[in-house]
This record gives sequence, structure tokens and C-alpha cells, in this order.
Amino acid sequence: MKHHLFLFLLLLAAVSCGRENRVVLGDERFDEYLPLLEGKRVAILSNHSGIVGDKVENWCLKGGQEVTEESVGIPFGLPSDTTRPVKYGPHMVDVLLEKGVDVCAIFSPEHGFRGTADAGEQVASGVDEATGIPILSLYEDGSYMPSAASMGRFDLLVVDIQDVGLRYYTYYITMQHLMDACAVYGKKVVILDRPNPNGFYVDGPILDMQYASGIGSLPVAMVHGMTLGELALMMNGEGWLKDGLQCDLTVIPCLNYTHQTRCTLIVPPSPNLKDMRSIYLYSSTCFFEGTNVTAGRGTQYPFEIYGHPLMENRGFSFTPRSIPGAKHPRYQDQLCYGVDLRGKPLREIWDEQVNMEYLIDAYNHFPADSAFFMRRNHFELQIGVSYARQMVLDGAGAAEISARWAEDVARFKEQRRPYLLYKE
Repeated sequence: MKHHLFLFLLLLAAVSCGRENRVVLGDERFDEYLPLLEGKRVAILSNHSGIVGDKVENWCLKGGQEVTEESVGIPFGLPSDTTRPVKYGPHMVDVLLEKGVDVCAIFSPEHGFRGTADAGEQVASGVDEATGIPILSLYEDGSYMPSAASMGRFDLLVVDIQDVGLRYYTYYITMQHLMDACAVYGKKVVILDRPNPNGFYVDGPILDMQYASGIGSLPVAMVHGMTLGELALMMNGEGWLKDGLQCDLTVIPCLNYTHQTRCTLIVPPSPNLKDMRSIYLYSSTCFFEGTNVTAGRGTQYPFEIYGHPLMENRGFSFTPRSIPGAKHPRYQDQLCYGVDLRGKPLREIWDEQVNMEYLIDAYNHFPADSAFFMRRNHFELQIGVSYARQMVLDGAGAAEISARWAEDVARFKEQRRPYLLYKE
């Protein structure tokens, strides 16, 4: 009996220790931000990823444990024991309403509030069926800025959304536009911070602002390694908001998080990032969006493969189909030949960081009489500089290209330092 009691107490202590050390997300720290919302008309920038962590059974951060080879390829929403359904926690909108907060508007980013729209697809405003709260899309008319009428609906903006830390991943741009508007209209912004799954490194060139666009709006490294809260502080501090204004900003940080913490999400942050391997490869394989090679949209493993109908004899093939989140994929219903990266060891992906070798490999195997890069400058909008395309065409190696932006990385790391909330 004493032996069983000892084992029970030991197990209880281990569980308690795990809970104490687990990463606590900003949206779980109610005592820190609910007083700020009291008596205010509140709008929220969020989407399907805005799940509150304190009630989640299979939350994205598993007691501070590292992502493993065994778990990295499991599609989001499926635990390793797939006989047991995932129990998602409540959405932040529902939690705020439950706590008596006056939530009067929802802003939705790219892919919409439910996260199902294609990349860049215009998303209409509407009403959240579950709550009756108006959903105000910034992608409805292409202006990316809320109207004066929309800004008049609320006093304070709450941001709770999962980002993946790349300059061309557009959720931070939506946040930037709303911060611009809040600075102009005198509205407070409260960011409930979340970990950045690519927050453990910085790589890639700083955006040359001649290439500023809807997929890159700030002069930051391509993989900036910052949380949205840190990035918002940098926007304010560096004068990057509209007309150099600053907004009234409060960031509720995560607890027990550092930039070296590895985490596993439970829902896809956007339709074509379906598991952690795709998130880690995204900084390297998303370059194919600016070429005539497909990165696998329209399959179950986008950004983990690449290919083209004429790249034969590569030992791997796939056929893009029209599916939710990729309604009209490139080379739809055509057999493509290429490369499968799903078996690449996780540690290698982490160590390589931004890896131009995949792009160079595809270029070297592409039909000589066909255009590899798109005629428009989509590739430059992604990578953010003018020199990379020509270096690939001239036969430069991956190491030579990445060496070109090494100074950018060092400079950005120093520039961002005053805004970091977490240990590097």
C-alpha cells in the first residue's frame, strides 16, 4: 500500500512539474489582460488558430518537450494515438464572451476567419454563425485597411493568432495594417503572444523595400525569428507604422518560452501547412511559388515536395488535385515528377535553415527550353532582393547565395535585440 502511495505521489509530482514548466501562452494569462478589456468595446484579430490553451487536452506545446522525428510528420489534428480524438480548446472569442467581455467585431486575415480560403483569395465580410458577431475582412476590397466605420465599432483590439515567423507569411501584415489604423484612430492594441515555431533561427536577406508588397511589408530578415508580440514592438519602436506613428501597445508574453523552444501545433495555421515538417521546410520550398515548379499545393503534403510535368526521371511523382485550400492548384490533374522531402531527417532541416539547394536542384533538372522563373517578379517579392535570381541563373551554389545575405542576418539580429521578450 505504501509502495503504491509512493508511486502515486511521484507521478503527481512529475505531472505537476511538467505543468509548471510548460509554455503558457499569452491568451491563458487572464489576470494580465482582462482588466485592460473591462468596460471596452473589443475587436479581435484571430482565425481558427485562436484556441485558448488552458482548456486544451492535446495542446501545441507538450510540456516543453522537443518535436521528435516520430511526431513531426503527423498531420495537425491527429495525436500519435489516432484512436483517440483530439479535443480542441474553446476559441478566444467564446472565452471572452464567457467572461463578459463586449466583443463587437472580428477581423479576419488571409484565408479567412475559419482558415479555409486559398492563398490571396478575397474573403468577404460576414457574421460568425456561432456568436452573431460581425466578421470584418481586410481582404474584401484589396485595400487591406479597415474603414472609418469599422474602426468606430470598437475601443480596443485584441490580437490572438498563430504565426510561423516568415516575412512572406502574411498574418503579421494584417496585424500591421490594423496597428496602422489603431495609431491613426487612437485605439489600444493588446497582443496575446504565441510561440514562433521557426523562432529558433534568423536567416535570409532583409527585404529591399522596392519589393515591398502584400507578401512582404517590413525591412526584416526573411526568417525573422520573432513572435508577433516582439515584431509589433519593433514596428512601433522603429517607426514602421503609417506616417511614423506609434500605437498604444501592450504585449502579454508567453511564460517558460525561449527562442530555442520547439513546439508542435495542433491545427494547421493555414490550409497548406499541414504538419510540422511543412512548417520547417516552408522557408526553403516556398521559393517555388515564384517559379514554374509546383511545391505540391493540391496534394496532402504541400511544401514537402516539388516537381513539374516535364521533370522526368526523378524517382517520385504526384498529381495535384482541386482540394479545400487549393481549389485551382498549378498543374491540376497533371502527373508531376520531382523530389519528396518527407523522409529528410528533422535535425538536417533545422541545421540547414534557409536552403537554396532545392531551388537550384529543380533549376538544373528543368527543361532547358522552358522558363524556370515566372516572368513577373514574384520570386523577388518573396526573397526580397534582386540578386538571387541571377545568381541561380549564373550557376551559383547555395552556400554562395546564402553568404551574400550573411551581413543582413547579423545586422538584423542586432537591430531586433531591444525588442526581444524571450531569451535567444
